Amino acid sequence: MLRQKQVKSVLNKHKKRDAWFLDDYSVNPYEGCSCNCLYCYIRGSKYGENMEEGLTVKVNSLEVLDKQLAARARKNQYGFVAVGSGTDAYIRHEENLRMTEGMLRLLLKHRFPVFISTKCTLIKRDVDLLKEIDKAAILPADLSTLLPGGVILSVSVSTVDENISNMLEPGAAVPQERFDLLKELKEEGFLTGVNAIPLLPYISDTEEEMDKIIAAASQSGADYILAGGLTLFGREPADSKTLFYKFLERYDASLLPRYEQLYGGNFYAPISYQDELKEKSGRLCRKHRIRNSILK
Repeated sequence: MLRQKQVKSVLNKHKKRDAWFLDDYSVNPYEGCSCNCLYCYIRGSKYGENMEEGLTVKVNSLEVLDKQLAARARKNQYGFVAVGSGTDAYIRHEENLRMTEGMLRLLLKHRFPVFISTKCTLIKRDVDLLKEIDKAAILPADLSTLLPGGVILSVSVSTVDENISNMLEPGAAVPQERFDLLKELKEEGFLTGVNAIPLLPYISDTEEEMDKIIAAASQSGADYILAGGLTLFGREPADSKTLFYKFLERYDASLLPRYEQLYGGNFYAPISYQDELKEKSGRLCRKHRIRNSILK
């Protein structure tokens, strides 16, 4: 069931710019997500066991966003706005509700640049609108000479294995469809990339599997690929760690002790693991001649 709520604020200002995605702001037209990814970092919060059943639309968000963007524009406080940071901007309900489309039109009106990462092909509906934003957006002064336009588009991929994806991301497009989408977006002239986030320890973070992901990104014309590890929150029935460990029981129970050792009581893997992932990503990016950051 899709719930409705009124909001007083919808534009979130970060304390500092995100070092990976370059966004200074974020907006979310929805709460919850029909992609229903078991590993989603939101799980462990208030959204419940089934994220699609807990979906909420912020019915007055366009009116609120218009005012908030106008106030920031008057002060010349331009920066990239991540559309859909806590949900996919193109969940299946967007086809009818068009809240993301409405937000993009407001971002165009006030000339803010946009970052979007998605697992859904519905973004193709808004290509013409995104092209207008790409040309019209006012970039922050320190980025104005470093980026070709005001739109950055990513697809999110955690594995190229369709069977694993179907188990972990049941509401998302299959991996090959995301790479096909990436190729189309690149051909439309956008700055594009892959968010290989999260890579799954002992499943898609191996040399062989990462090579497949990065090779596919390069072959699809991506400008960059960002690789990051898996976070697992909580131990309640609806939390990501609980749900992901249930997936491991079905997929390969022998991995459970390795995960327990890797994560222990933490929600993130040790720094040594993260450093190894970064080194491996950099090496494979050099092999496939694709950069591992948005900026050159």
